[in-house]
Amino acid sequence: MPYSFDDLIARKDTESTKWTRFPPEVLPFWVADMDFAAPDFILDAIRKRLDHPILGYTRTPPSLAESFQGWLEYHFGWSVPSEWIVWVPGVVPQLNLAAQLLPARSELLIPTPVYHPFLDLAENAGIRDIRVPMQESPRWTMDFAAMADALTPETRMLVICNPQNPTSRCYDDGELQDLASFVEQHDLLLVSDEIHANIVLAPDRRHRPIAAAHPELASRTITLYAATKIYNIPGMTCAAAVIPDEALRQQFMDARAGLQPGIGPLEFIASEAAFNDRSQWIPELMDYLRGNFALVKDALGDRVADLEATYLAWINVRDLGLDDTEAYFADHGIGISPGAQFGEPGHIRFNFGCPRQTLEQGLERLTRAIAAG
Repeated sequence: MPYSFDDLIARKDTESTKWTRFPPEVLPFWVADMDFAAPDFILDAIRKRLDHPILGYTRTPPSLAESFQGWLEYHFGWSVPSEWIVWVPGVVPQLNLAAQLLPARSELLIPTPVYHPFLDLAENAGIRDIRVPMQESPRWTMDFAAMADALTPETRMLVICNPQNPTSRCYDDGELQDLASFVEQHDLLLVSDEIHANIVLAPDRRHRPIAAAHPELASRTITLYAATKIYNIPGMTCAAAVIPDEALRQQFMDARAGLQPGIGPLEFIASEAAFNDRSQWIPELMDYLRGNFALVKDALGDRVADLEATYLAWINVRDLGLDDTEAYFADHGIGISPGAQFGEPGHIRFNFGCPRQTLEQGLERLTRAIAAG
């Protein structure tokens, strides 16, 4: 049976972060949390585990690694030994942990705009960051010449997300080649957040893990994955760090000892069920999201960056000259993520991962707000 993405599911009384951030009269399109029910094969697996009344400390099931290995092979053709995998409680903590691996006075290179926790990594680790704007036209791309000019002898690590959040880019083979050459030439560690790997909407794009596309980078990469975005289980904080180099992997594991919690039994169960999925969930969700983005594009035209991946539209509102972008759109009944949060004022990020009826209502408010500006 086809999956249903049109169902309106009330999230009242669930303490949903998405739906409590703004007053009730404001429709939320901000955080990357879709308003679709998680698929039954995940919910059924959780229900089955709950037949046992004890939810105690739980070791990582060996079957979890097997399911993840099969998932990488099935979707991306990447064969990964189990010893490369480190199970971790969420992607963002591991981004911070990777930054903590760098010596004092090191520098972290970050192309912007970027998912906002990236911009806190250096301060959290007690080091410095170098933020290099991406090139905007004709599509958002890493500016390798500017990145090279910005490097100093203390620059040790480059941190990216691919697919890119918030610009919705899915880097092509040529860009990955340029990235690999840049990382090798400048002797950098590369941390790649690939949590949106399955959410590729452009028919001429496919996600390729950088460490799979360029095995020569194996000794200098940490690649992060989770099932949370594509299956809409973001509250189930279970993620995988793929670290091919033994010394780097051990350093990573030593650094997290005692500082990060273990992963709970329901998170393990949900993730394993997701990684074992070979149903039509992903193709049907991608079709629905493509339809949603078509509505966004029809409503906003060239304001919206061409979308290749994710369910996050990147919208140019520079001409409105807003001092407080978030407050302005909230006053018009729309909860968005302001571009300044990602290092690029004058834009907003808009999550269109919701039932079409909700989206149509939101786009009506959004276009009215832009027209009023």
